[in-house]
Amino acid sequence: MGILNITPDSFSDGGRYLDAGAAIAHGTQLVAEGADVIDVGGESTRPGAAPVGETVEADRVVPVVAELARLHPRVLISVDTSKPAVAAAALTAGASMVNDVSAARDGEMLKVVAEHGAAIVLMHMRGEPRTMQADTRYTDVVAEVHAFLAGRAAAAVAAGIAPDRVLLDPGIGFGKDAAGNARLLAVVADLAALGHPVVVGASRKSFISALTGAANGERLPGSLAAIAGACALPRVMLRVHDVAATVQFVTVLAAVRSAA
Repeated sequence: MGILNITPDSFSDGGRYLDAGAAIAHGTQLVAEGADVIDVGGESTRPGAAPVGETVEADRVVPVVAELARLHPRVLISVDTSKPAVAAAALTAGASMVNDVSAARDGEMLKVVAEHGAAIVLMHMRGEPRTMQADTRYTDVVAEVHAFLAGRAAAAVAAGIAPDRVLLDPGIGFGKDAAGNARLLAVVADLAALGHPVVVGASRKSFISALTGAANGERLPGSLAAIAGACALPRVMLRVHDVAATVQFVTVLAAVRSAA
């Protein structure tokens, strides 16, 4: 899953693709590099980010979704939003997945996704982007995250979404400290055992700097190390900024594991 942020304030690439033409060109580049999914977002979810209005977000993402769906009919287009109205507009324009960092906190979201026969990514996040790093303490981060996602998955299935179209994301970097992120990455197989596909989004996250001191633009090695364990699982989607490097990493890792 290649990340396409159409925002002025995303932590890694804010402002680079705010223009629709630049966003479409970058999405096409991600496809050429090997992305199977393009995740189009119009609202930053970095720590401390302020929310944007529904109309602004829709105006950013819907034209880009529509054009990418037209240009790349074999590529799955995802919309990264927590707003049901934005999701509905994007799904009508050609998206087939909603990536909701709030795990469909707004109950209308599940209805929208079910009505469109789409897929949904349910992510764990404590609080909201503006406040999520204020408290990163857990009694048992794995148990708490997995119990939350199991409950949200059950709600999605009850709303009429097919189980194989409900994907679970532990929310790396969303309301967790470096140790908590590492622990969740270490047990991705346990999350997969809930019976749904899993999404891992560790790309360029700040916990890599917390562990290594690497600057924002120097986190690719740490991003690849973070996903190594997940690559052994059968139904995992990797949400990344650096598609070409990740494809190369996964290809070689799979060849070595096969040879073993």
